[in-house]
Amino acid sequence: MRIKRLVGTALGTTLLLVTAVPAVSAAPRDVDTAPAPAGLDREGLRGTLDAIHEAGMYGTYASVREGRERWTGASGLADVDTGREVTANMRHRVGSISKTFTSVAILQQVERGRISLDAPVTDYVPELFDGTAADRERGDAITVRMLLNHTSHIGDYVLGAFPSLAQNSTASLDEERFRSISPGELVRLGLAADATGRPGAQPGAYSNTNYVIAGLILEKVTGQKASTYLTRHVIDRAGLRHTSFPRTPYIKGPHPKMYESFYGLIDPPRDYSVYDMSWAYTAGAIVSTTDDLNRFYRKLLAGDLVGRASLAEMQRTVPVGLAPGAAIDYGLGIYTLELPGCGRFWGHDGGVFGAGTISLTRADGGRQLSMGWNLMKYQRLNEDGTALEPSPIDEAINGHLVEALCPTPEAGSGAGTELKSRTAVGDAGRILPDGLLGVDLTTGSRPVAPN
Repeated sequence: MRIKRLVGTALGTTLLLVTAVPAVSAAPRDVDTAPAPAGLDREGLRGTLDAIHEAGMYGTYASVREGRERWTGASGLADVDTGREVTANMRHRVGSISKTFTSVAILQQVERGRISLDAPVTDYVPELFDGTAADRERGDAITVRMLLNHTSHIGDYVLGAFPSLAQNSTASLDEERFRSISPGELVRLGLAADATGRPGAQPGAYSNTNYVIAGLILEKVTGQKASTYLTRHVIDRAGLRHTSFPRTPYIKGPHPKMYESFYGLIDPPRDYSVYDMSWAYTAGAIVSTTDDLNRFYRKLLAGDLVGRASLAEMQRTVPVGLAPGAAIDYGLGIYTLELPGCGRFWGHDGGVFGAGTISLTRADGGRQLSMGWNLMKYQRLNEDGTALEPSPIDEAINGHLVEALCPTPEAGSGAGTELKSRTAVGDAGRILPDGLLGVDLTTGSRPVAPN
């Protein structure tokens, strides 16, 4: 199969996703009060989750919360060969959602006085920029804040780590399945990639290299491995019982197989649930469940993981480009979305080979959705290979997100009704900006397309 190059658009923000979801302007507006609770429509949630599987997704699972009400569900297959079904709260690789965990860890060290957000990264990891005078000058111009909000303009390392992707081949995915790669090497690859702009310039440019450097700073100031610190001071502190930073290629506990299609280059889709995730490190290696993710973001927004001043820093956003014409309001490891009539939501999404995840929490902590699925880059290219065709899976995911985050009020009218109506007629609007869901840890800042 020959597919023309799209490198850089569809997968531009590695470890993020790119699924079409309904929409709205991402521009923030003041939200002083949360909408009146609408309760959970369990039948509606069940129906829209089933619709994702019926549209072609292998398996999907979700957890939704409104106040004290909770709903969890699963639909489809964990293993397409055996027919094993997915179950709610299976362990799942959550990709770039790991960035929120890493940002929390950095802010904890800011609170302890060990890190300053506006200090140059060379104050902590000068060895990463010890080449030429220009290298040192570059490092001196990049602050810790710029790493966390993606305004450093350091290139992404993913294409360097998986070089076959630049030739429209997925061979590297299999060749490197059990490779262990050091974070220092990932940084080297990122710094060798083309810079995306001047340090501090806006809009920013999403790059996984930023969060690998953040992980190395965390190790330097704590004297601990990043995985150890994240486990003890973020995962355990949040009370997450089924979340871990993996130390082997294998996921412990019940989990689905995770299938990668890569827009038809891998046909049939192949399982990548067994994978050495050293290539994702603190940018995207964490394994979690949908219930744990809801608990994590609820604790974060309540000020239980960092203080209110640190949370305010995390919620200071800048525009960050994901793909041509697509941007998101990004803070420090967390982004915000405004759903008219339904409130402002905070969270992140993520993707690795074979696994996609999104987690969003309303600003007041009252309404939450976390969901995952186990087939990635299922979309197909148009006839001339220049763009992705709309997928019924995208529309189905869209429908479940609307049902979960913006439910129809009991009176049967209002923002939820309007969004659902627009979704039902296939309106091209998106709740999330184009290019958000689905930009995953696969090709960095240059999406790949078959040629």
